[in-house]
Amino acid sequence: MRKDISVRELEDAALEIRRNLVKLCNHEAIHIGGDLSITDVMTVLWQYQMNYNPKDVDDETRDRFVLSKGHASAVTSFNQAAIGCFETNEVIREYATDEGRFSMHSCNLVNPFVEVSTGSLGLGFPVACGMAAGLRLKGNRTSRVYVVMGDGEQSEGSVWEAAMNAAHCRLGNLVAIVDNNELEADGTIDEITGLGDIAAKYRVFGWNVREFDGNNIAEIKRQFDALPPADSDQPTIFICHTVKGKGVSFMENQLRWHAGKLSDALYEQAMRELAPNEEA
Repeated sequence: MRKDISVRELEDAALEIRRNLVKLCNHEAIHIGGDLSITDVMTVLWQYQMNYNPKDVDDETRDRFVLSKGHASAVTSFNQAAIGCFETNEVIREYATDEGRFSMHSCNLVNPFVEVSTGSLGLGFPVACGMAAGLRLKGNRTSRVYVVMGDGEQSEGSVWEAAMNAAHCRLGNLVAIVDNNELEADGTIDEITGLGDIAAKYRVFGWNVREFDGNNIAEIKRQFDALPPADSDQPTIFICHTVKGKGVSFMENQLRWHAGKLSDALYEQAMRELAPNEEA
């Protein structure tokens, strides 16, 4: 957690994360579209918001992170690298190798910076609820549990069982984040599951709902700053309206780039579009 970091510095950090994602996508097939859509939120979460010390991963006062949207493992790993968990080049070098720590889903059997292995959608959110309840049972009133979900994941029944339970147990230390990019692997959210107004559903379940632009760093930072205290009694959910493939023009809002590998030519195009802004 670095509370002195500015919006401009976070924007630069998010750009660097996107560049690393594109580099990795030139080496291996990854879930690039959803990684790019949640990059801004993940950058603010890991590099500004969370209380997490890479040198003491078992610190009981730490915040916890659960990636229920398992496909966003690459953007998680690059943000962990940014705060010193490991080196960025290690993520690229080891990704999808037999003995590597990094792959399309996060695994705590090989990576000590992963709280819980995820992949099957609808799994991580209930686990995060259990973690938040466990912290309360231990008397910990300062740590939070953050969990990132996809919008397509909201069609899983286990999500709504967990949402009901979290509100009932008054888990104000739980912060859920939905990457609402409106696309899943096979089509738009409306075409596949017709979820309607996700924010309204969570309000009915008793959650504190914040709905905002999930690709606006300043707004994301403001929303984290406005969180109720961790010892409050109402869980919070961020419905983050994002663009799948954000930052790379030929990927934005394109189902084709739910997952894939970049050719050298497309890699060069993407890196030109993500060139650092040298203006002060």
